[in-house]
Amino acid sequence: MPQKQYMCPVEALVDVVGGKWKLPILTLLFQGTKRYGKLRQQLPGVTERMLTMQLRELEQSGIVQRKVYAEVPPKVEYSLTELGLGLEPVLRVMLSWSEQYLGVIEQKADWWKEVSKP
Repeated sequence: MPQKQYMCPVEALVDVVGGKWKLPILTLLFQGTKRYGKLRQQLPGVTERMLTMQLRELEQSGIVQRKVYAEVPPKVEYSLTELGLGLEPVLRVMLSWSEQYLGVIEQKADWWKEVSKP
């Protein structure tokens, strides 16, 4: 794991899970070990390059482990490390907040539509 200096613990969290695809990847891996192709299939819109990059960053952070099987064609599986599994309660709280936030935004949008009718 890289030895980086952070001004505050939140910086470390953002560094580890920040990025468009890291949280969706982690959410899928909380369900269990996944092969690269399955991750790609379950993340429509992610490019191969971006998925590979995000997985490598999570691996370097010690959150994800990569297991390569010596067979042809090569089989690669990704799973969460013990450290990665510790993120689950944090991400559940973030998901709960996000659902609440989206509800508030939707209410405001409905209110604005009502108010701005001609």
